Amino acid sequence: FIIFVILAALLLIRLKMTRLNCSQCHTALSCNVNDINACWCNQLPAILPLEESATSCLCPQCTLNKINAYLAHIYTQPIKAQIEFAKKFRGNDNLIEGLDYTMQNGYMVFSKWFFLKRGTCCKNGCKNCPYS
Repeated sequence: FIIFVILAALLLIRLKMTRLNCSQCHTALSCNVNDINACWCNQLPAILPLEESATSCLCPQCTLNKINAYLAHIYTQPIKAQIEFAKKFRGNDNLIEGLDYTMQNGYMVFSKWFFLKRGTCCKNGCKNCPYS
């Protein structure tokens, strides 16, 4: 009976997930349209401004690409404006590969975004430090 209950619960969860394609690269993805708080995209910081015309989802990679393109624009602003923008994201300790760091030769290399969220320089000569 317990196995039946577990299988029924998994089936209900599966029914709530919607299969669709990324609107940019057309990769198949699952979207939890019935509970946006349970969707994978809710794990990303809300960096991008909301688009009134947005009607479809992006896959994780295209979403990260769009966030990084937006941040590239932020990086052209004076450092004080960059720090001010990143300040509201400081409480998020969930590191996201492709946003907060990349893997290079088996090592985590922190991004400019990671350092801006931290808010200060550690004076260790880090590769992507925006403060130097």
